[in-house]
Amino acid sequence: MKEIHDVSAIPTRKLADGRQIPVLGFGTLEMDDEESEVAVSSALELGYRLIDTAMLYRNEVGTGRAIARSGIKRDEIFLTTKLRGGDQGLKETKIGLKASLERLALDYVDLYLIHWPMPSVNKYVDAWRAMIELRDEGLARSIGVCNFNEAHLDRLHDETGVLPVINQIELHPAWAQAHLREVDARYDIITESWSPLGHGIALEKYPPVADAARAHGVTPAQVVLRWHLQLGALPIPKASSLEHQRENLAIFDFDLTAAQMKSFETIEQNRIDEDPETFVEL
Repeated sequence: MKEIHDVSAIPTRKLADGRQIPVLGFGTLEMDDEESEVAVSSALELGYRLIDTAMLYRNEVGTGRAIARSGIKRDEIFLTTKLRGGDQGLKETKIGLKASLERLALDYVDLYLIHWPMPSVNKYVDAWRAMIELRDEGLARSIGVCNFNEAHLDRLHDETGVLPVINQIELHPAWAQAHLREVDARYDIITESWSPLGHGIALEKYPPVADAARAHGVTPAQVVLRWHLQLGALPIPKASSLEHQRENLAIFDFDLTAAQMKSFETIEQNRIDEDPETFVEL
């Protein structure tokens, strides 16, 4: 048996619906079923309890197998999956979640997210109405969104009166999204960070990251994940290797100073991935 990380060392936060979510998660982007089964199994053994997948990732089967073989009580794991863009709509959204549950071999997910708003398609409000019903039916314990900007969130609020508990967005030192984080906070939405280490970014090239890593005797990745936590964001880094999975957990015994946090604001800002205003996921 591999050494089990003390799960009590991973704090939780309260969602607006009253449920608790770990402040650090494990992402599975770009893993196939076989890879996700291996990686999620080791992550759960080490102590991760927030696991993030999506229909689009095509690894829900492997993720579900890892959960089943872990021996961990279902209510101790916080599992997130996401609605594929092409499945938005009143009926389609419900079909989408039920298909995900079949692949996961589970009765419910802890968090169901609309993966992209796709405003040009104009179905995300209908999808949200369906998700509210799925939450009320218990098939999704909590519901949220990904990549929604202020106008999208305003529209959900105005047309349904129900807000997401999570907004999962591209967030890393080179795309800190200060305004959107402020909007989320105003609506009592927790900002969750995808690509929290920056997709393809050499973190050590940023002086604020490199300087803080040297000062604390940690890696650049650990500095950046700690930065997310101190921003109030919830990072979900992907890590295939056991070494990196362990490394990403070791961020709870140091704090960045106020000056170090401020220094991150000097990093040039450039979006790396898709623009939510134009991206269409089918």
